[in-house]
Amino acid sequence: MSQSFVAPTRDPALRASDRHANRLLAALNAREYAILAPHLEPIQLARGRVLFEPGDEVTTTYFPCRKAMVSLLIVTRDGREVEAATIGREGAVGGIVSEGHKPAFGRAMVQIGGEALAIPTSHLEAAKTGSTRFTDLFARYADALLAQMMQSVACNALHTAEERAARWLLATHDRAGDNIIQLTQESLAEMLGVQRTTVSAVTSGLAARGLIRNRRGRVEVLDRAGLERAACECYRAVEDHFARLLPEVTT
Repeated sequence: MSQSFVAPTRDPALRASDRHANRLLAALNAREYAILAPHLEPIQLARGRVLFEPGDEVTTTYFPCRKAMVSLLIVTRDGREVEAATIGREGAVGGIVSEGHKPAFGRAMVQIGGEALAIPTSHLEAAKTGSTRFTDLFARYADALLAQMMQSVACNALHTAEERAARWLLATHDRAGDNIIQLTQESLAEMLGVQRTTVSAVTSGLAARGLIRNRRGRVEVLDRAGLERAACECYRAVEDHFARLLPEVTT
């Protein structure tokens, strides 16, 4: 199945000129951004929306803005899925580096709804040809995204469900920009590749220690420092690497 750039639900609250809502775009200078601006479409991403499936031709690139967050998922033959990477306002989804034929390997799904800027990937590629700095910025972002995926492999294999859940909540807390994370236990279980009962036990344990508060359909972070201590080393490893690669793009 291939994609075409069909204008999704427009978001009147977001303008194509509002590049500071996405920090990767904000790292571009005015001249570089002016090349992209005419082709950026302000949209609203609904939670649960699938941006592309495995095998789809990736013809649209999405820049999540403000609180929006997208997960890159690996989907097994029997339909199970596990998260490989989380992307929010610090980055972009789809068509970051490759040119020409771009079939997606995994599924991109909106985990936290919100605003985004969408652009046909062909226009993004055309902009790269005119600016070495532009190309370098997106190549470094691709390296940071690859590092996050590699760390996820180690994390899923070596660390406990509680450590992984704490890591995921921290990464989501960074991107949400709020102590309240709109999240169901079912969604967290899917992202971690574990049973819902496991997530229920883990979040209850974190809540009992005063780190979070569980509400129906949301999690409130109460003790950020304590949650960092509960997380595995993977959270800090990914964040530190991102800061080294992209000092101009803060999360």
